[in-house]
Amino acid sequence: MAVRDNFHSVFVAWMKIVLPLLALGLLSTVFLFSRKVDLDQTIPFSQIDLTQRAHDQGATNPRFAGVATGGEHVSFQAEKVRPDPAREGRVLADVVRVELRLNGGAVVHITSDRGESDQIEYSALLDGNVKITTTTGYDVRTDRITAQFDTMRAETPGPVTGTGPLGALEAGRMLLTSEEEDGTAHLLFTDGVKLIYTPPKIKD
Repeated sequence: MAVRDNFHSVFVAWMKIVLPLLALGLLSTVFLFSRKVDLDQTIPFSQIDLTQRAHDQGATNPRFAGVATGGEHVSFQAEKVRPDPAREGRVLADVVRVELRLNGGAVVHITSDRGESDQIEYSALLDGNVKITTTTGYDVRTDRITAQFDTMRAETPGPVTGTGPLGALEAGRMLLTSEEEDGTAHLLFTDGVKLIYTPPKIKD
């Protein structure tokens, strides 16, 4: 038993000497065979115009959400937004998606190529391939639409085309409002409305 204990003590003593020496040897090997570093070589940064980057400051995939005075929920999302240098409180956006959740349960989705939102006036202007769809069955296309989020009102200054529960339609303008009492959404088409009525299919 004493021999085993003596052997264990000697083994531990030798390991205390050998292991540090092995560690030093490995470290020296790493330094000897590591790639030579050129201290004069410049760091391979991308060539970025810092002035332009500062001018184009913005955010990618941002989302703004809030509640209108009537209780409707509004969300504004875009692939990229940046502050408008010409007007304080206004942001410019690319590939915009707006969602309006009305108190009556209807949901309105609006998408466009571009847009701008005024955070002071709670308004937005969307233009470029504007698409408006509602859970009540409307699918409308136009070039531009303005929205007032605090009073839940959206209006197109120009013509619209699309489909609705009654069929295909065309109009010079479109107005979206929400009833204060029950939150029911109303789409009002004006200025030369044309409707091609499609009767509902009769089930067998």
